[in-house]
Amino acid sequence: QVQLVESGGGLVQAGESLTLSCAASERIVTFKAMGWYRQAPGKQRGLVARITSAGSTNYADSVKGRFSISRDNAKNTVYLQMNSLKPEDTAVYYCYAARWVGNDYWGQGTQVTVSS
Repeated sequence: QVQLVESGGGLVQAGESLTLSCAASERIVTFKAMGWYRQAPGKQRGLVARITSAGSTNYADSVKGRFSISRDNAKNTVYLQMNSLKPEDTAVYYCYAARWVGNDYWGQGTQVTVSS
């Protein structure tokens, strides 16, 4: 069973930055893709950013130009650099990992709160 442990969430003011980390319990190079979803109260969970095993990335339109996803294969960790944060970025952020075949895995989530 793969474990994904997120860290780096917190309370910040609008315009500030945060970096989320997702540490995996096994080699991330074995995954087809990893990424981040978020869920705000009363809303569905939606994709924030994704990075494939080849290094391709894609982002939700709402975070393009502000957020950046990266991976460190040696540390088995995926990062989400979040700049120019807005109150509407407030949500629980979840890390996920998708295998080529088989289950996807989710972290427990980390709260990001942006005050205006």
